[in-house]
Amino acid sequence: MKNVREFIWPLIGLLAVAVSGWLLYKELRGLSLDDVWDSLTAVPTERYVLAGLSTLVAYAALAWYDRIALLHLGVRHISWLFVSVTSFTTYALSHNIGASVFSGAVVRYRAYTSKGLSAAQIAVLVALCSFTFGLGTILLGGVVLTLDPTLLHRLEDLLPAALTNPATARIVGLLLIGFVILYVAGSILHLPPLVIRKAKLEYPRPAIMVRQLIAAPLELLGAAGIIYFVLPAHLEPSFIIVLAVFLASFSAALVSHAPGGLGVFELVFLTAMPDIPKADVLAALIVFRLFYLLIPFAMSLIVVLLFERARLTQAWRGREGAGDGPLPPAPLG
Repeated sequence: MKNVREFIWPLIGLLAVAVSGWLLYKELRGLSLDDVWDSLTAVPTERYVLAGLSTLVAYAALAWYDRIALLHLGVRHISWLFVSVTSFTTYALSHNIGASVFSGAVVRYRAYTSKGLSAAQIAVLVALCSFTFGLGTILLGGVVLTLDPTLLHRLEDLLPAALTNPATARIVGLLLIGFVILYVAGSILHLPPLVIRKAKLEYPRPAIMVRQLIAAPLELLGAAGIIYFVLPAHLEPSFIIVLAVFLASFSAALVSHAPGGLGVFELVFLTAMPDIPKADVLAALIVFRLFYLLIPFAMSLIVVLLFERARLTQAWRGREGAGDGPLPPAPLG
C-alpha cells in the first residue's frame, strides 16, 4: 500500500499539470508572445529591483524558519551562513521539483547530520518548518478574508458558491485567526501536546512562537511582493488583493502536487485577476518564476554539487589516512 501511495501523488501532480495546461491554453488563446514581451519591457528598472529585494526577503525568512526550529531543539552551534545556505537549497529544490518527489528532508538530512544532528532532531526540524509555513498561510489568509470577505468572489469560477459568499468567507477568516489564537494560547499556557493521528505537536516556547508569527508572514509577503511590483503601477493593483490571490494560488499549487505548481499556480492567478490585462499578469508570473523559482533552483544545484564534492573529498582523505596507518605485526610462525 505504501508503494502505491509513493506513485499516486506524482501521478496526481502530472494530471494536475496536464489539466491546468489545457485550461491555461483556453484562457490565453489569442495572446501573443509580443504582448507578454511588451509587458515585461514596460516594467521600470526600479520595480525589478524591488521585486529582487522582495525575493531576498522571502528567502531570508525561509532561512529563519530553520533557525527557529534549531532554537526549538536547543541547537546553537550551527552558523547562520550554514543554516541560510541549507534552507535556500532545500526550498529552491523542493519548490521546483515538488516535495513528493524530492523531499526537503533529504537535503536537510545530508547537511545537518554533518553538523552532528540526529535523524530524530532533523525530523522535528522539518516538521516545525512545515508547520511554520502553514501557520503563516493560515494567519494571513484569516486576516485578508476578515478585512475583505469579498475577495473570494474572484474565484467564483473555481470555488463553490457557498465559499465565495462574503458572510461565509468572513466566518472562514475568523476561524483561521481563531486557530492561530489557540496556538498562541497553547504556547503561553504550556498546554499538553496536540495529537493528530500519528503526529504529535509540541507547543513551542513563547519566544519561539513569536518568531514563527513574524517569520512566516514575512516570507509570504516577500513572495507576493515579487508579483505586486511587476504588475502595472498605473492600474493601481491593491497589495491585499495580490496577497490574497497569491495565497490562494500558492495553496492550490501545493495541494495539486504538481511539480513547481506548474500550470495550477498560473491558472488560479489569471482567473482571480480579471481586472488586469492577461499579458501583464502573465509577465508578472514569469518574473516570479524566474526570481523565486528558476534562478534559486540553478544556484541550489551548484550548492549541492559543491557540498557533495566536499563530502566525497573528505571521505576519500579519511580512507587514505586509514590506509597510511602502521601495518599489523606479522604473525609468528
